Amino acid sequence: MNMLERTVYKILVSLLLAVCALPLFSQNLQDEAYNAYNAYTPYSVFGVGDLSKQGTAVNKGMGGVGIAMRDPHVINYLNPAAVTARENQSFMADFGLAQGNRLYKQHDIKSANNTFNIYNFVISFPVYKSLALYGGITPFSDIGYNFSSTVTNPSVIGHTGNISYTAEGYGSLYNLFLGAGIDLFQGMSVGAELEYIFGNLDKKNTQRFSESSFRSVYGGFDMTLHGTTAKMGLQYEFPIGSGLTATAGATYRIGAGIKGFVDEFRYTSISSVADTLISRKDTLQNNPGRVKFGDEIGIGIALRGGDKWAAEVNYLRSDWSASGMDKVRGFSNVGGSVFSATTSQSVRAGFSIVPNRNDIRYYIRRITYRAGAYWDQAYYKLDGNSINTIGLTFGVTLPVFRWSNGLTLGVDLGQRGSTNGNMVRERFLNFNIGINIFDIWFIKPRYD
Repeated sequence: MNMLERTVYKILVSLLLAVCALPLFSQNLQDEAYNAYNAYTPYSVFGVGDLSKQGTAVNKGMGGVGIAMRDPHVINYLNPAAVTARENQSFMADFGLAQGNRLYKQHDIKSANNTFNIYNFVISFPVYKSLALYGGITPFSDIGYNFSSTVTNPSVIGHTGNISYTAEGYGSLYNLFLGAGIDLFQGMSVGAELEYIFGNLDKKNTQRFSESSFRSVYGGFDMTLHGTTAKMGLQYEFPIGSGLTATAGATYRIGAGIKGFVDEFRYTSISSVADTLISRKDTLQNNPGRVKFGDEIGIGIALRGGDKWAAEVNYLRSDWSASGMDKVRGFSNVGGSVFSATTSQSVRAGFSIVPNRNDIRYYIRRITYRAGAYWDQAYYKLDGNSINTIGLTFGVTLPVFRWSNGLTLGVDLGQRGSTNGNMVRERFLNFNIGINIFDIWFIKPRYD
């Protein structure tokens, strides 16, 4: 093991130790402040929050592609059919961390925020010949925001003193999934995935008066949600030249109903006395299909030059216009902007190259390099305005030990929204870390 390999090994060990300590650290944060954010953006106010971009650090380093990716060295759960692209008897696991840095601007107001969180955990293993399984958990969406403003002595309602307004939201939905893929015949693979989406979202707002004779008002929504859906996928790989192959892929996720509870509360207080104005629970179980996740269809095409390079383009479309979220309290009514669910779209492109995966002399030639770009349109509009995101991604996988064990590092930089009207321009620089574990099971040693 040369010096560069030893450095990567030390980094990997340090990350594993940090991960082991992270649950205790997160628990301390929760004990000290109930509003610890998994993610933070003003665009998480409505609906079920800001949808997380799916995929491991490998996918993220290539702009988020993966529908047509067939790489035997990594886990790709973006298409259930991709799990069959593997070496025989190989066990794989992927653990991800995400760190986000954001700058916001609205008119002459500027602010910034940083977050750090565990992102995903996925494992994959073969079952029988061309059949393989995978499963894991990853964030589905996040809510994280905190707005405040103060009005000084508004004369229209008397001598109230200063009035402080705050709005805060936090919480996440998680996607627990289990899938399988199988090779039907030469080049054709299909797969299916069962998903259970669950979690808690909290949205709170307050109106406080500095004049003690006026009652402050507290309100909000506590949402406990869950739903079950499924995703299907297929891939067809075919040769198009010497050492060159192409893969076409497609996925479809069913738009399933959301169940659970939406607790709405509002009360006033003066001194130590509190009066309840509203306390009601909307049981979504009794209204099947009233609120639902949007369905999603994705298509992709990839080119691969042996075991050296790969390029891919994806298109995704998800219809949330019939989700019902713009008509149900708790999902729609936060602040003064008009929320309307619509159809989201995404175009993604990525490229990867490894100079020589089996080079025994130069470690740097065994590193995999990645780059990508993407354009996303959100699943909702604010005041009739579409929310668009553009970004560039870069990444590397540093091999550790033998086989396909490695440490994947990635960066995602881009912009969402704009400064037009009452919109917020959000510029971000996000870092992704993936710990890729690869092993061969059931090796029978032979002796001469």
